[in-house]
Amino acid sequence: MQPAEPSRGARARTQARDGMRIDWQVPIPADDGLVLRADVYRPDGPGQFPAIVSYGPYAKGLSFAEGYAPQWQKLVTEHPDVTEGSSGRYQCWEVADPEKWVPFGYACVRVDSRGAGRSSPGRRSGAQR
Repeated sequence: MQPAEPSRGARARTQARDGMRIDWQVPIPADDGLVLRADVYRPDGPGQFPAIVSYGPYAKGLSFAEGYAPQWQKLVTEHPDVTEGSSGRYQCWEVADPEKWVPFGYACVRVDSRGAGRSSPGRRSGAQR
C-alpha cells in the first residue's frame, strides 16, 4: 500500500485520482504569519461541498495500513466493513475516509496542526508577538 500523499515538498498541487480531486499541501495562512498545510479531497467536478474537517498532528499523508500495520490488520479482520467501498489508501489515523465520503458529495479536509507535519512551527503559549 502506498502512502496517501506522495512524498514531495510542501508545494501545493492538485491531482485527479481514484474518483476524487485531491489538493495536496494547500496553504492556509494564519493571522500571525504561520502557514498551515491541508490536504483536500473532494468530488472531481465544479461546485461547493459540505466539508468534514480534521486538524491534528497525526501524519495526514500516512495511511493507517502503512503506519500502524498490525493495528490495521486487526481492525479489518474483526470489522471488515471498515474497508467496504474503500481501498484504505487514504484512511489515516482517526480521520474520515475520503473514499467513503467524497462519493456522497462531501469534501474531506485534513490540516496539519501548528508545528506538525508540513505546517510551519508554532509559538509557545505566552510568547510575545
